[in-house]
Amino acid sequence: MSSTTWVTPELFTDAAIYAGIAATLAIAALVGPRERRPGMLVLGAIALAMLGGLALLMQYGPRLGIGSIYEIVREALLAILALVVIRSIVVFIGHVLFARFNVPLIVIDVVFALGMLAYGIYRLNAIGVNLAGVVTTSAIVTGALAFSAGETLGNLWAGMSLQLENTLRIGDWVRIEDRIGQVVSIRWRSMAIATPSNETIVVPNSSLMKNRVIVLGRSGERHALFRRSVPFQVDYDYSPAKVVRVIADALVQADIPNVSKSPLPQCVCAEFQDSGVLYRALYHPIDLGDLMRTDSAVLIAIYSALQREGMPIPFPQQVIELKRRSRERADDERSARTAVVERLELFHALVDEERAAVAASLKRLPFASGELVFRKGDSADSLYILVEGVVHIFDEDGSGQRKHLADLSAPAYFGEMGLLTGQPRIATVVAATDVLCYRLGKQAIDGVLRARPEVAEALANALAVRQAENDATLRALDAESRRRSAGGAMDLLRKIRQFFALPSARP
Repeated sequence: MSSTTWVTPELFTDAAIYAGIAATLAIAALVGPRERRPGMLVLGAIALAMLGGLALLMQYGPRLGIGSIYEIVREALLAILALVVIRSIVVFIGHVLFARFNVPLIVIDVVFALGMLAYGIYRLNAIGVNLAGVVTTSAIVTGALAFSAGETLGNLWAGMSLQLENTLRIGDWVRIEDRIGQVVSIRWRSMAIATPSNETIVVPNSSLMKNRVIVLGRSGERHALFRRSVPFQVDYDYSPAKVVRVIADALVQADIPNVSKSPLPQCVCAEFQDSGVLYRALYHPIDLGDLMRTDSAVLIAIYSALQREGMPIPFPQQVIELKRRSRERADDERSARTAVVERLELFHALVDEERAAVAASLKRLPFASGELVFRKGDSADSLYILVEGVVHIFDEDGSGQRKHLADLSAPAYFGEMGLLTGQPRIATVVAATDVLCYRLGKQAIDGVLRARPEVAEALANALAVRQAENDATLRALDAESRRRSAGGAMDLLRKIRQFFALPSARP
């Protein structure tokens, strides 16, 4: 510096104008968003304080004499005033005039930094510093600084890209690795994420550009409710279709805070595991900041629904426990099968031992709603006993078009012609609800008929009556036609003997 630059009236007038701008913007900010007012008012107050400092320096500064102390005080007051004025202008434009455009904070910071850089260059030139000489003689220092600031510049450009491209926004909920949090700020160097556990994760902007970040509650550019998955298990004894229905109904009917009613909660069967079937309850939380408490409420509702239905949640079991429970289940299953066979009029001609043998050969077959039991034209050698649920009976043509014929509700049986005569299926059967069937194969009846061939005649008579009733239902025959159809018992007896390779009746 060649000489001391005093605070002249002209310099003070210029400072007063800039301080007046800051104070005016602070007053004008009162019409803007309330959250921006305190900052603007503070900036205006600081600007007026710096102006007062310059006034005191102009009045009493010469007493300090020519030297560095005076110049340091002067430049400090001017620098703070410039900082406050530039900050006031940038904040007012970004957060008051254009508040509805949600100007990113990083843009405000970058513009402010550029403004301060311009002021620094101006003041260095004003006090007589040779900028060309400084740049020329400090090339090595400048290169070293640029190299060391590479990561900082990378963070800066990454942060600008994130906000200018609107990739991440303030208020977005994101998942980074295994942590979920809400974006609360994106600055020039890093992004701050607040988690529901009252933690703040600070992530460098360059890391966000290089690694995967999952934005929750947004499908592309469209806002969508985030779907939460809560796992639970149920014992293998219970039909997955029934468990899914029970839990879905329970979650829809339950008034659980923070669970959206649109879309409705759902339940899906996810996986078969060692101890039981894994299910997942799916719901859409309204507030992602309260996931832990909401998960707890959902699990409580699931537990209550399972208890009401008598469906236990499985636990690791000892081998001895498995064997004991297996015996109990086998005894219950044997009794249930025997009772089913005893109820069927088709087997009334059998003695107790024969019915027990037939019951022991039954195979348990569950079907979920909509599943195909068998199709018209399929080869057949078995009978289906309907224990639970309802099935649809369809007539199906070669192109797959179906015509609904009737519904059959438990307890009932169907497919008896396939069991006793080997006739291909004459209709298509589909589960209308969750269905439990027992399938009886030809081998079980074969032993009974070979031991007592006379049983074939009783079966043929029962089958003829059954066939006539089916014809009356499916083909709308009148009573007279039904009686005439019952005369086909002899033909059925012939087919049964032929199918099971039984000897013809003696004359």
